[in-house]
Amino acid sequence: MAGVSDRRPFLYDLHVELGAKMVPFGGWEMPLAYDTGTVAEHLACRRDSVVFDVSHLGTVRCDGPGMFGALQSTLTNDLNRIEPGRAQYTHLLNDDGFVVDDIIVWWVGESEFDVMPNASNTEGVRAALPGVDVTDQRCVLAVQGPRAKERAAQVDPRFGAVGRFRVHTYDYQGVEVRVAGTGYTGEDGIEIAAPNEVAGTILRLLVREGVTPAGLGARDTLRLEAALPLYGHELTTSSTTLEARLGWVLGFDKPTFRGRAAVEAERARGVRRRLTGVATSTRQPLRDGGEVCVDGAPVGTLTSGNFSPVLGHGIGLGLLSGEPAAATPVTIELRGRSVPAEIVDLPFVAKAR
Repeated sequence: MAGVSDRRPFLYDLHVELGAKMVPFGGWEMPLAYDTGTVAEHLACRRDSVVFDVSHLGTVRCDGPGMFGALQSTLTNDLNRIEPGRAQYTHLLNDDGFVVDDIIVWWVGESEFDVMPNASNTEGVRAALPGVDVTDQRCVLAVQGPRAKERAAQVDPRFGAVGRFRVHTYDYQGVEVRVAGTGYTGEDGIEIAAPNEVAGTILRLLVREGVTPAGLGARDTLRLEAALPLYGHELTTSSTTLEARLGWVLGFDKPTFRGRAAVEAERARGVRRRLTGVATSTRQPLRDGGEVCVDGAPVGTLTSGNFSPVLGHGIGLGLLSGEPAAATPVTIELRGRSVPAEIVDLPFVAKAR
């Protein structure tokens, strides 16, 4: 049952009509799964296409003179690497170099940016930037999978023409719709930011064209197979960008970003742990919090874990010390059981071709 503070997405009633089980997540009441179930939704994304409502993610609109400089001096990645009409993954750090949030920036126009934080972090990101929270004014539909663009093009041909990490603005039924070639599954796809008044129409048309509605359960198992970090698990205010093997989002060629001095000190001394993949040989799901041991000695804990529908066995991510090599045997101490596993290369599952 949702808590009294949980917000319902604009399309809540449509999700219920489509068979969604709604659950609390990040201060919102969001679809966990539909009638087909998480595994079927997961496999539909790997084999064809799905659509997620990710409207719980925030949109902080930064529009006007000086916005480039404000984002450039605050967020880690270097906006000079891209240009208007592109999207970029970046981090917001605190002064100690720990991760406050991981973010996608849509560079919409010359001095207009849509900054997309995680749901629970929207207010903190808005406070760090000179922007306005417009989350309640739009829905965001993530259409993902090897046939995502093909099917989205049946709703509007322009949706199928958006390239990876490109951002386009279209007039759709008299309102402005923004579409980016981004996602969080490891597959190809787009994210459609549509004003509330047309979002339901777009979702219905996507489903009519054969796109499977999918919930947060499948979104989590998909991102885990692709080894994509999740805020609150792999990325926290007690972990760092370098520990998560995401050093490429640190713009050391620009003059400054928040937390830079701490990150430079960490880089100089070396990281104390690294994001690492582990896998079982059985269907035993792994879970976050499990202690990872090499030769009986603890080397870290799992930050995420689950069952992989594609691989058919348990997988997990952890921040581990010592950087154990692939194929190193480990044990996972999980709820009073010792589960045999081994270190594996990442990602667990590669993008469909």
